[in-house]
Amino acid sequence: MSTSGTRPKLAVIVANGITGDSRVQKTALAAAGAGWDVTLIGRGTTKKPEHSWFGPVKVVRLPVANRMERRVTAKTGRGGLRARVTQWGISDGAALAQLRDAHRAWVREQTTRIGYLGDSSVAEVTAAGMKAWVHARRSAHQFRVRAYRWEQRRKSAEPRGNWREDWPALLDLDLAFGPFIEELAPDVIHANDITMIHTAARAAARLRARGLTCRWLYDSHEYVAGIDWPKPAMRTAFPAVEAEFIGKADAVVTVSPELAEMLRADHKLPKTPAVVRNAPIRGVVGEAAGRVSVRAACGVDDDVPLMVYAGWIAPDRGVATAVEALVHLPDHHLALVSGRVTAGLTELQKQATELGVRHRVHVVPYVPQHEVPDYLSSADLGLTPFHRIPNVENSLPTKAAEYLHARLPIITSDIKSMSEFVRTHGVGEVFTAEDVDSFVAAVKRATADRELLRKNINDALLTEHSWEHQSQVLLDLYTEISGKKPGAPAEGAVWNAEERRVAGPKAAVVEQLDRDWRPLSATPIKLGLAPANFAGQLAAYATAITKERDDISAEVVKHRAANQKHDYPADVYIDLVALRNLDVRLELVQRTVRRYTHLIADAFRPVFGGLNGNSIEGDLAALRHHGIKVALLAHGSEVRNPEMHRERNPYSLFLDAPDGYEEELTRLATQNRRIAETADLPVFVTTPDLLLDLPMATWTPLVVDVKAWASDRPVMERKRPKVLHAPSARWSKGTDRILPLLEDLDSRGIIEFQLAEGVSWSTVRSMMMDADIVIDQFAIGTYGTFACEGMAAGRPVIAYLDQESLDACGVVPPIVNATPQTLGAELERLLDDREATAQIGRDSAAFAREYHDGRATVAALSSFLTPR
Repeated sequence: MSTSGTRPKLAVIVANGITGDSRVQKTALAAAGAGWDVTLIGRGTTKKPEHSWFGPVKVVRLPVANRMERRVTAKTGRGGLRARVTQWGISDGAALAQLRDAHRAWVREQTTRIGYLGDSSVAEVTAAGMKAWVHARRSAHQFRVRAYRWEQRRKSAEPRGNWREDWPALLDLDLAFGPFIEELAPDVIHANDITMIHTAARAAARLRARGLTCRWLYDSHEYVAGIDWPKPAMRTAFPAVEAEFIGKADAVVTVSPELAEMLRADHKLPKTPAVVRNAPIRGVVGEAAGRVSVRAACGVDDDVPLMVYAGWIAPDRGVATAVEALVHLPDHHLALVSGRVTAGLTELQKQATELGVRHRVHVVPYVPQHEVPDYLSSADLGLTPFHRIPNVENSLPTKAAEYLHARLPIITSDIKSMSEFVRTHGVGEVFTAEDVDSFVAAVKRATADRELLRKNINDALLTEHSWEHQSQVLLDLYTEISGKKPGAPAEGAVWNAEERRVAGPKAAVVEQLDRDWRPLSATPIKLGLAPANFAGQLAAYATAITKERDDISAEVVKHRAANQKHDYPADVYIDLVALRNLDVRLELVQRTVRRYTHLIADAFRPVFGGLNGNSIEGDLAALRHHGIKVALLAHGSEVRNPEMHRERNPYSLFLDAPDGYEEELTRLATQNRRIAETADLPVFVTTPDLLLDLPMATWTPLVVDVKAWASDRPVMERKRPKVLHAPSARWSKGTDRILPLLEDLDSRGIIEFQLAEGVSWSTVRSMMMDADIVIDQFAIGTYGTFACEGMAAGRPVIAYLDQESLDACGVVPPIVNATPQTLGAELERLLDDREATAQIGRDSAAFAREYHDGRATVAALSSFLTPR
C-alpha cells in the first residue's frame, strides 16, 4: 500500500449545483478529514468555471453546454436520405398546411376552367385531359402528404435504448467534466448518481491509457429502473447507461441493503454493493440550536402545531396530500423547505390558495447541510408522504435520518422500507399513500402521542444513522480500491464548514495570502462587511477593526462582475451572474442573518443579491427583524450630487461623464441619499468630500496597510524620475486633461511616464513601489485609495483638492495640490528641488501612518461597534 507523503487525490463529482446536496458535501468533508486531497466538482450556472472552498475541499462548478443535445436533435430532425425525400420542401406542420392549401387552390382553379369548356367534341377531349391531369396531381399530392406523416410518426416513435441518442445531454456533461477530471488526475473518482457514471468510467479509462492509476466508484442514490422518469427518452437512456458502465466500476455503493441486492441481481455484479445510508452528522447536532429555526423562519408561535417537509418537491413526493389535509387540520401549519421556485412548488401554492389554507403553508429556505437537524427541530412532525413508486419503496430517504436527529416523529406513507422502519422503531405514524383521510388520522395520532414517539428516538438509533458511522464504509472503500493510504487530515476539516466563493484558482491563493483579519468566530461581535469592497476597503476595514478590537471577528463578502480585474481579498466572492439564482440569494440570507451581529453595508447595494430590490433599503426589514446592527458606508458616486459637485469643482468628473451617465448617477445618488436620511442608521463615508453630500455622516478614513506599503527605496534619485498614473476610468480621474502634458514630458526625456490601465491591483502595487511621483485625480476634488497607498509608500502625490472638502474634515494632507493648468509648473518645481520633493514623500508616509493605518477609522466606528 502506498504511503506517499502527499495526500492522495479524490474527485467527488455530481451533475447538480452541489448546494443542497448534503450527501456529496458530507462525502467530501469526510474524505478531507481522513486525509484525502478532495476536489468537489459540480455543474455551474455561468459560462465560466466557478471556484470556491468548502472548508479544505476545493469546489469547482463547471459550465455545461448543450451542443451534443442540439446536434442529435438536429440530426434526428433532418433524418437520412429517405427523410429528405419524404419531407422534401416541407419543413414542418405549418409548411404542410400551406402546401395543402396551395394544392386545394390549384384544384379549384383547374376544375373551374373545366366548367368553362362547352359541350363540343373538342371541349370534351380537352376536359378529359384536364381531369386526368387533376387526378394525377391529386394522387401525387396525397402520396406526398402520407409520406410526410409517416416519416413524422417514425421520428416520434419510442426511444430505442441508445443513451447517446436518447439523452445526449449526458454527452454534454462528459465533455464538460471529463477534461477537467483528467487534468486533475485523481487517484479515485467518486461518481454520484446515474448522470455521472459514464463520465467517471471514461475519465478513469483515459487516465489509465496515459499510464496513470485511477480507480472509480459508482454511488447509486436511487433505483434507476424504478423511477417514473418524466420523459420516455429518460426511461430508456438512464437504465441503458447504468447497464453499460456499472460493471466497469471498481466499486459500487448505494443507500440501502434492499437497493444493493436489486443492483446486484439486475446487473449480475460479482459483489453486492456496499451500503452507505444518507445520514446527518451527529457531532454537530445542537451547535446551531436556537440560531436556526424553521419555526422562526415561518413566523409561527411555539404553541402552533407545525409539520415540515424537507426535500425535492414533485407530484410523486405526495406533498399535495399534506396541503389538502390542512383543510381538516385547522390548527396545523406546514413548512416546505425548498431552495428554489419550481413548477411543483408553484402548483402547491396554487392548490393551497384554492383550498383557503395558503396562510398556513410556509416556504422556507435551505440551511447548510450540517445545520439541518437543528433547523428542523423546532417543528413538531416530519413528513415523507411519497406516492408508492418503485424508486422510493426500497430505501430510507435522507430526510428520515434528518427528522430523527431533529427528534421529530415521522408521518410516512406506506412505502415499504420507510413504513417498516417507522413501525419497527415506533418513531411515527403510517398512512395510506395519497389518502387524505388516512393522512389526517395519522397526524392527529402523532400529535397526541408526540412525546412518547420522541422517546423512542434513542442513542443507538441515532448512532447507526449518523454520517460519522456511515461514511467509514466509503473511506475504507477508497483505500481498498486505490491502494492509497491517506495522509494527515486537511487543516480546517470540520463538519460545520461553509462554502467560501473565490473568483478562480488564483483567487484562492490571494484569499489565503492576503486575508489578514480575524475570521468569523465565537466573539461577542461578529461583523459582516458586504457587498462592494471597492478598492479593497472592506477588507482593509476588517483587518484594522480586528487588529484593534479582540472582541470582534469579521467576514468580507464581495459581489463581483465576471470580468473584474482587481483581485482584492475577501472571504466570499460571488459572481453577479450567479446572484440571479434564487438558491444563491437564499444562501446569502442564511449566511447573513444566522451568523452576523453587525453589518457594514457599503455602496448602498443589496446584501441579499437583489432578493428584495436593487438597494440595501429592501433588505433592512429582514436585518432589523433578526436584530442585526447595520451601518451604511458610502464610497463616492453612489451618493455624490452631480449638480452640486459641478458648482464647486471646475474640473468635475461629471463634465466628462459618458452619455447618460450623469442622469443615471443623479437618480442613484438621490435614491441613496434619501435612504441615508430616512433609514435612521449610522452613516459613514470614506472620503472627506462626501461629508458635503451627507452632512449627517462620519468620516472614516480610507485604510491602507502602511507597513506593507512602506518602502526604503529612495525617491527622486533617478535623472529621469518615474511618474505613475493609474486611472480606474479616465473620465473619473481627469486623465485626458493631463495626459498630453505627461506624454510630452516623457517624449522629451524629462520624466518616464507610466500609465497603468486594465491591470491587476498587484501589478499597480509593484509599479507604485518603483515610482518617484504619483499622479492621482484631477476631477473629484479629494484624495482616494490610490493617493493613500502612494503616501504610505513615501511617494509624493499630486492631485486636485477643493477647499470645501478639506474644510469638511478639518485635515490637510501633504498632497501637492494642482489643477490641470498648474500641473506642469508643479512638476517642474518638484524636479528642480529634489530634496524638498523627497521630504514631501517622507511627510506623506507619516500622514498615512497617522490617518490611514486603520486606527483613526476604528475610532470613528467605535460608536457603532458596540454589543447589540
